[in-house]
Amino acid sequence: MTETLEHPVTVSDRAAKRIAKILSSEPQGSMLRVSVEGGGCSGLQYKYDLVQQREDDDLAIGKGGVTVLIDSISLQYMDGSEIDFVDDLIGQSFQINNPNAVAGCGCGTSFTI
Repeated sequence: MTETLEHPVTVSDRAAKRIAKILSSEPQGSMLRVSVEGGGCSGLQYKYDLVQQREDDDLAIGKGGVTVLIDSISLQYMDGSEIDFVDDLIGQSFQINNPNAVAGCGCGTSFTI
């Protein structure tokens, strides 16, 4: 897969490195799926899964030798977002900087559009 610079969602270099580290202990061909589900304290929340298969409606983002998948329904909520990885005093976590979110929670995984 060739890496493309323009996607409706981007993956930071830090996130790509962390995903690569996680996938290094998984079976060959594993990918990270990011999706949006109902729930969380703000109404919607992000979900992360390791998967082996791509679905027909998935957006596949290649960066740093890893693939991140986002299904077409979740993409509607994530358009313009950046998937990042943060390592600070509070801890380590993936964070999605979503310009569509009008409210969020302190943990950074739940949001409202």
